Amino acid sequence: MPVKIRLQRHGKKGKPFYWIVAADGRSKRDGKYLEKIGTYNPNVNPAEIDLNIDDAVKWLQNGAQPTDTAKAILSYKGAMLKNHLAGGVKKGALTEEQAEEKFNAWLEEKTAKINAKVVGLSKADDDAKAKVLEAEVKINEERAVAAKEVEEEAIKAAADAKAAEAAANAEPVEEKGPESIDDAQNAASEEA
Repeated sequence: MPVKIRLQRHGKKGKPFYWIVAADGRSKRDGKYLEKIGTYNPNVNPAEIDLNIDDAVKWLQNGAQPTDTAKAILSYKGAMLKNHLAGGVKKGALTEEQAEEKFNAWLEEKTAKINAKVVGLSKADDDAKAKVLEAEVKINEERAVAAKEVEEEAIKAAADAKAAEAAANAEPVEEKGPESIDDAQNAASEEA
């Protein structure tokens, strides 16, 4: 029976969640499995992987073949390295303590890289939020200036309208002048 270490899909449409399982190669993708050895959630950044490294190494040593994606996940978490070091211990190239020391050093380095990525992502998020906030503040200031200008124009228009109304309400003073050209000529001849 060929055993494969592969991903078994769970979750819902558009939000996949995977179990990392050791299963018979002939079974369906989401069918029976021999042992669940971890989970993989690609919906978060960085992806969340929970893997029992010892169980994965046990299956690898017993001949289980990982699929391409499962192999990448096992490499990312260090199961492939631990399997390689266990092979070196079996051959006598390393002692158990040396293999454990190398694995722990690699694990610390990997953890530091992951933490640096998390910090970088959170900093990038904060920078993006700060830029959005600055843009909103700028837009609000422009709106306030525009509203103030409109308000000043409205006040000026109201004052002009009041002044025009006051001028219209004032009694017009009529000048008494000649009614016609003949009257003007008569008035001019009388003065002479």
